[in-house]
Amino acid sequence: MAVSLQQGEIFCTIRLDGEINISCAVELKSILQQALSSGTSVQLDLAGTLELDITALQLLWAAERQARESKVAMAVAGPLPAALSSVVSDTGLDHFPVPMLS
Repeated sequence: MAVSLQQGEIFCTIRLDGEINISCAVELKSILQQALSSGTSVQLDLAGTLELDITALQLLWAAERQARESKVAMAVAGPLPAALSSVVSDTGLDHFPVPMLS
């Protein structure tokens, strides 16, 4: 599965694997909403992500904004894969829409 959610008591993890594009946008949006409504912190595991298209970036950007407004912590777990860094740069974004965990 390209998008999965693992819920825990303290935080939940959204794992994105492979190519995340418009074909899984509905699933990604649903999982983001479910995670944000859980009341726990949300972390994104992008280690297995090969591609994020503009639709996925927009969904992550909107989810981060919703998390901030709802006072829910949302961050990327681990480093941003090199392939994604270039995509983010190519789209003209100054930084990835979700902060990295320290």
